[in-house]
Amino acid sequence: MNQHTIPAPAPLRRSGLTVLDLDMGDPRVRPLLDELATEYDTRYADLFGRGAAAEELNRYPAEAFAGPDGALLIIQEDGESVAGGAFRRHGPDTAEFKRIWTHSAHRRRGLARLVLEELETLAALRGYRKVYLTTGPRQPEAKHLYLNTGYAAQFDLSADPETIGPLAFTKDLAQVSR
Repeated sequence: MNQHTIPAPAPLRRSGLTVLDLDMGDPRVRPLLDELATEYDTRYADLFGRGAAAEELNRYPAEAFAGPDGALLIIQEDGESVAGGAFRRHGPDTAEFKRIWTHSAHRRRGLARLVLEELETLAALRGYRKVYLTTGPRQPEAKHLYLNTGYAAQFDLSADPETIGPLAFTKDLAQVSR
């Protein structure tokens, strides 16, 4: 496990945050997976059925998110997992970001943006030059986060998201500081 403390941006200054690079099986990852499953089931059960979230979360083997090709980062505050995300190899020079999440009790604090920054930095350090990611059509907050952090939509922004399916985004990591 790799661990480092990061300086917090202004809205987070009150508390220290720790970024952990963990294995998928680490118990500190469980809050991310449990709440993601609940979130996906709540938003998409009428489309995919109850329990489809667990199937999605288990689609890739844990090794896909292990170094050197992948990573799973958790941000903790006072020992509690409050946000996280992961990446895996998508192509020779492209990382695919997955499982980007902020605990429901800690939203609206800039943590998802911080997760993106940490994932981008680590992916660039590991030699990736591009990022690919998708989000669901019923996650407008994620869509806006990606658009506001320099990701290019790979779909028609004027179309009804429900008619598109997964919303794909890409970003060039050349501008990410290493």
